[in-house]
Amino acid sequence: MSVLSVRDLIKVYPGKKSFFSRKEAKPFIAVNGISFALQEGEILGFLGPNGAGKTTTIQMLLSILTPTSGHIEYFGKNFFRHRSEILEKVGFASTYVKLPGNLTLYENMDTFGRLYGLSHVQRIDSIKQNLRYFGLWDLRDKKTRALSAGESTRAMLSKAFLARPRVVLLDEPTAALDPDVAQDVRVFVREQREQYGVSFLFTSHNMNEVTELCSRVLVLQRGNIIADNTPAQLAESVAKTKIELSIKQEHQEDFIAYLNAHNMPYTQRGFFVAIPIKEEDIAAFLYQLSLKGIVYTSISIEKPKLEDYFLQLSKRQRGVL
Repeated sequence: MSVLSVRDLIKVYPGKKSFFSRKEAKPFIAVNGISFALQEGEILGFLGPNGAGKTTTIQMLLSILTPTSGHIEYFGKNFFRHRSEILEKVGFASTYVKLPGNLTLYENMDTFGRLYGLSHVQRIDSIKQNLRYFGLWDLRDKKTRALSAGESTRAMLSKAFLARPRVVLLDEPTAALDPDVAQDVRVFVREQREQYGVSFLFTSHNMNEVTELCSRVLVLQRGNIIADNTPAQLAESVAKTKIELSIKQEHQEDFIAYLNAHNMPYTQRGFFVAIPIKEEDIAAFLYQLSLKGIVYTSISIEKPKLEDYFLQLSKRQRGVL
């Protein structure tokens, strides 16, 4: 079941006249008619180079920006007609957004709890639970402007989960966190999905994190969705699995001859030979080596990574490829 549905979403910024010229600049299309759905209990990666349209999309999904055109539905309801009701069940956290600095951390949490419609008892319970989980309870009386970058990020995460949301939009939620705290956040995200069926739209530049958490990834480029697939399938679309073997010296000549005879590309480094190969072909390849009597003393298999896909995407955008 879809908890968020986006259809033909467009955001165009009108052109403005330059101070040095009477000519009006062309309108800028930040988001160009994208459509996607977020399923209940899904962690959906939302990736793309800087300027791809991710932040603009998230701001429209939070009603911070008004779309030029298009449709947004949460829980089967039109977002623009049921905005307040829907936002009570939508959480948001970003490394790049901070809480009002003139309030204490507890005052901030209490204010947002009221905006979410929580009762006094619910606010006390939820604030304590979330601040303790993210290691902030002892800082509850501290002004948020005095929090460190990592503490501010954890405060935003605490706020995002105050009202037991059904959908959470996370924009680079671990970018300012130490590795151990970032791992705690990933564990928390998985627990929220597994225990409460929370759905996540998740942006990150940490490709290992995206691979670990996301079952599906949308890729934006210049305001368009150019890919919708699993992390593994996206990685495999730009690179093959690489197998590296350490071949006994007396078998190296036969091994290289076998590779050449079968038109298999390879790179050699001393006794080590690396071959790009489809993962499903590895077993048959090793079996053929055994039939030929070619002996190897070590083997390593390196699968393609989502980072390979993202790096190639960035190079294409810069015109390198």
